Amino acid sequence: MENHTMDLDEVPLTTEFDYGDSTPCLGTDEKHFATKFLPPLYSLVVIFGLTGNMLVILILVKYKRMKSMTDIYLLNLAISDLLFVFSLPFWAYYAAHDWIFGEALCRILSGIYLLGFYSGIFFIILLTLDRYLAIVHAVFALKARTVTYGILTSAVTWAVAIFASVPGVVFHKTQKENSRYTCSAHYPNDAAINWKQSLLLKMNILGLVVPMFIMIFSYSQILKTLLRCKNEKKQRAVRLIFMIMIFYFIFWTPFHICSFLHTFQNSLFDTNCDIKGRLEKAIQVTETVSMIHCCINPVIYAFVGEKFRKYLCVFFRKHVAVHLCKKCPNLYREKLERASSTFTPSTAEHDISTGL
Repeated sequence: MENHTMDLDEVPLTTEFDYGDSTPCLGTDEKHFATKFLPPLYSLVVIFGLTGNMLVILILVKYKRMKSMTDIYLLNLAISDLLFVFSLPFWAYYAAHDWIFGEALCRILSGIYLLGFYSGIFFIILLTLDRYLAIVHAVFALKARTVTYGILTSAVTWAVAIFASVPGVVFHKTQKENSRYTCSAHYPNDAAINWKQSLLLKMNILGLVVPMFIMIFSYSQILKTLLRCKNEKKQRAVRLIFMIMIFYFIFWTPFHICSFLHTFQNSLFDTNCDIKGRLEKAIQVTETVSMIHCCINPVIYAFVGEKFRKYLCVFFRKHVAVHLCKKCPNLYREKLERASSTFTPSTAEHDISTGL
């Protein structure tokens, strides 16, 4: 792609494809929209994403002590979400200003963003397969769902995610345009369109198509198995599985559809500046909405577990409430002992591993 892209290059580029095309469209409205819309939403995602996922890591390490394959995947999912969130403050600043962080950080942060994106999706798939084995193939799961296999599959998953994120590091660079610096993807001139379209298709396939088929197959088999057993715990598992599917596709499908339409707009329909502007705004909105998913991951994968919530309550009573209420430590100590006596690591193991 030629480097004289339109002014939309001032919009923070957080995906691996270039939002701008060589057109006479000014994109002024889209720039103003991004300046007002993106920084506050990115900031909210950072606050809630950091808080939620750090609490997940704290509870898993301090109380759960990584005793199952599910614990390993939950920990890695939280880490991948933290990586994803880590780059957002820089993109939030870039949305309102120009890029001031240099080319090295432009490449590194683009790679980190994509690493969090791909690894998060991959660990959601692993959690889906983990639940599939635990419920549908319970006997086989006794041998397969071990901490050792969890660590090995996690290492392979990170390797694949790093490989998928390499284009973000290779193609992103800074460039001075109209007295302002930008950070965006610039592909080789002789194959810019092919690179842009192929990387977008890779993102759509790995981020939407593959997870969709795996989830539909796995959860349909899980539901068939669970519906044979008529008890309250199984019904809660059905509701949880339904929530996982719905939330994932609600938050990610609009972005993948918009990014596909944006990249292939010249092939799909006749475009003009108005259509380009609408697609640009749609990309900005849906990408930010998709980011919210990393904030609710702690809720739909961990905090819905009753025992997990009790671990969290114990932590707050022991390390937070006592310090906030210096005058009544005995009250919190009594509550802590009473809460601690209601569950043990062994009783919590089944609930977390099945998502209850």
